[in-house]
Amino acid sequence: MSRKKKIITVLAGLMLLGLVAVALIPSPVPVSTVKVEKGYFAEYVEDEGYTWLRFTYAMTTPVQGYLHRVDLEAGDEVMAGDVLFSLEPLPAPGLDPRTLQQARENLEAAGARLEAARAEHESRLNELEYARREADRHAELYEEEVIPVSVLDRVKRDLKIAQATERAAQSAVEAAWYEKENARAVVEIAQGTRLDRKQILEVRSPVQGVVLRRLRYQEGSVTSGTGILEIGNLDELEVRVDLLTVDAVRVRPGMRVEFMRWGGEKKLYGKVRLVEPAGFREVSALGVDEQRVAVLVQIVSPREHWANLGKEYRVEARFILWEDDEVVYIPTSALFRENRTWKVFVVEDGRAIIRDVEIGRRSGLRTQIMSGVFPGETVVTHPGDRVRDGVRVETELETS
Repeated sequence: MSRKKKIITVLAGLMLLGLVAVALIPSPVPVSTVKVEKGYFAEYVEDEGYTWLRFTYAMTTPVQGYLHRVDLEAGDEVMAGDVLFSLEPLPAPGLDPRTLQQARENLEAAGARLEAARAEHESRLNELEYARREADRHAELYEEEVIPVSVLDRVKRDLKIAQATERAAQSAVEAAWYEKENARAVVEIAQGTRLDRKQILEVRSPVQGVVLRRLRYQEGSVTSGTGILEIGNLDELEVRVDLLTVDAVRVRPGMRVEFMRWGGEKKLYGKVRLVEPAGFREVSALGVDEQRVAVLVQIVSPREHWANLGKEYRVEARFILWEDDEVVYIPTSALFRENRTWKVFVVEDGRAIIRDVEIGRRSGLRTQIMSGVFPGETVVTHPGDRVRDGVRVETELETS
């Protein structure tokens, strides 16, 4: 064999060995990855809720009589003092002494409720005056650059809440006054001062609001206490969320709440007003007994943002338990446990390197990282059985 053929044979053998070596090298494992991020992070509890009114007014017939046709419909606006419906006496109203005594006692009770409402209104006026002074004082401090704008905004928000509370207390005084007038009308009828069959008893609205429900509109004979209309002020709309008790124990009055997927374009915001002290049992759609507790939330977003919301509309509420603007976090799917230690795979020079991490709070699909990885590093999400420490990987970056 000539020297040239020997060289060609040797080169061909080396090339064949190289191809075999390349074929035996394991191919990179395809993995999905994300970047470790640092930014806003919130721990929250989510659940469905519905809007409701803290105060509604069930308008019933104060006495037995003949109801005139009710023209008001659900959604109609009414002012305090507007006539809701009217009654005229039955041909033979038989009011016995016992009924008369009960009517007098109802009048006294209505008077007591009116005095209580006036005392509550006076208390709310004092709170409003204090809130105004605080707002003026903080405005001066803000002009002097003593406090940040966030503190001033919080004081202004408290002033708006105090104004709304005072208006609600004023409405309660008006409602109590009209209740007393209605009770006085009952006493007058029972005493025989309105025996004229042409005399009409007009039942007026105790507050400004809208008709929520119309229970009856046909004219005809009715007994005392027959429900006719339900009235409420939609400006006082709140949200009720029945949370699981294991979640409700972490919620406190004053916590910030976000309302999503309620039908409007803008996200709404609220503040926890009350976590009721008593829970109740509810059977879920899957037939599981659950212990839940009602959490009531005030809506603090401007009224024009939720003008189309009504009573008992569905919303989704997110209770912000904790939040921070400077938090390192990764998707929860990147974490796994090994020997009671949380670990992740970090991509370095095309290889998956296992690393221990210390986790903090969890929020939905994200988890806070206290130590172990740094912002900007790349971690593997959903690591499979083929991913091992040091194995070569082919990465595909996801959006976190």
